[in-house]
Formats: sequence, C-alpha cells, structure tokens
Amino acid sequence: MMRIGQGFDVHAFSEDPKRPLRLGGVTLPNERGLEGHSDADAVLHALADAFLGAAALGDIGDHFPDTDPQWKNADSAELLRHVTLLVRAAGYRLLNADITILAEQPKIAPYRMAMLESIADAMGVRLERVSLKATTTEKLGFVGRKEGIAVSAVVLLLKINAHLDYLNVD
Repeated sequence: MMRIGQGFDVHAFSEDPKRPLRLGGVTLPNERGLEGHSDADAVLHALADAFLGAAALGDIGDHFPDTDPQWKNADSAELLRHVTLLVRAAGYRLLNADITILAEQPKIAPYRMAMLESIADAMGVRLERVSLKATTTEKLGFVGRKEGIAVSAVVLLLKINAHLDYLNVD
C-alpha cells in the first residue's frame, strides 16, 4: 500500500535583523530570517506535515505546538527526525519527497545541494529520494512583495508488510 501526503507552510520575514534564515536545515545569508516559534524553517515544516499527513498521524502542530515553550527556537531538523521516526514506527518508508519553495529572495539555487543533503540526512534516506526546487510568484502576492516565504511538499510512502493490513479491511 502506498500513501501520499501533502504539506504546506508559510512564514513571514521577521523584523528582527539578528534572526537567521533557515531553509531545508541550512542557514542562508539574507537580510531577514523568518518569524516563528521554532527556527521557522518552512521547508522542513511543510515536509514534516506531508509525512504526518501521509501516515495519518496528525500535523506538526499536534506534535510540536507553538504554545509549548520547549519548542521555542527549536531546530526543525530535529523535529523532522522525530517525525521520520514516528512514520517509520507506523510501518512506512519514504519512496520520494518533492518540495517547492516559493520565494522572491534569497536565490535558492546556490544552496540547493546543501539543503538536499541536510534534508536527506534528517530523514535518514538517500539523496535521490528527495527533490527540491524553487520558484517566484512573479512579484504577485505576499511572496512577490517579499513579505515571506511559502513551501509546498508532497511525499509518497510505502507501507511495509501492507498485505497484512488487508486482513483488517474496514
């Protein structure tokens, strides 16, 4: 059995000039970072939500609520590692993940490979299982006005020993 999950995350740019910009587990040079309770890594948040959705395990807010002080400034790579373990414990393995970053700034291409390596490492998968690309919104909307960044992620999971699930069909 295979399951598809979709995740989406949006963060506004922070007014704090000292806030670093984290995307895909990598710190990128930029005038402003993203606002958020954790490190605001929209790439890893969208990916974690896609994982959780595909495995029907809730969403990132269920597992790491922004009302809980223990997640303040949390490293989203650690959150993704935890989500990956939950998904594996539920009997799923990642076939592939596809991520799209919507941003006018910064340019993603120079950091793409470092981000791919970081993401694959956090999930404990081979690099070829992860795809990452970026696009602009042609200066339209909040992304086009450089107010923030949006990310969409899709994952395909394979249920290990799925044939056993057919014994308990609804």
